[in-house]
Amino acid sequence: MAGKMEIVLVGRSNVGKSSVIRGLTGMRIRTGRRPGVTRKISRYERGELVFVDMPGFGFMAGVSREVQERTKSEIVHYLEENRSKIALALHVIDVRSFCEVVERWEGRGQLPIDVEMFHFIRELKIPLIMVANKIDLIYPEERDGVLDEICDKLGLLPPWRQWLDTVAPVSAKTGEGMAELKRLIKRKFQEMGKGRLCRHLR
Repeated sequence: MAGKMEIVLVGRSNVGKSSVIRGLTGMRIRTGRRPGVTRKISRYERGELVFVDMPGFGFMAGVSREVQERTKSEIVHYLEENRSKIALALHVIDVRSFCEVVERWEGRGQLPIDVEMFHFIRELKIPLIMVANKIDLIYPEERDGVLDEICDKLGLLPPWRQWLDTVAPVSAKTGEGMAELKRLIKRKFQEMGKGRLCRHLR
């Protein structure tokens, strides 16, 4: 039998990575409202498929800049060293705050860490889905505009609907969009010749 394959979840603190895993698997995953609940790499096994919940990068209340940088380096090293067994990366963002955070970094003349991570994963040639979480908190008539702006910040030419194989708007809390995300993941598994992994999603 082939070795276990991984779905790795990356993203800022408190964007809902653990909630996305829970929505995809039905497993009981510890979640919290306070940024930085997940401080270490957590692994959740479902047969041949392992969900890897990476610690949140970026600002965390009460956490030093040194620890924040170390966390980012840990994520980068994990992706580099394990890319051969990573079937898919889910980059989870909070649709409400993403553009504001990116613009804050750009205003300081810095490369936003979310944008850097997105392109780093693509450079490693790891299949990637941007999970635009908390979409339920955006008014329906504003969603296309918000998602277009997010794509623009990531260097993906709007409109966002050109990127339905890359961008998945969901609400892990309410379940909105989760069925579409599962279908997208399964389609990517099939395209990779790893269709056997589909049965490990709820």
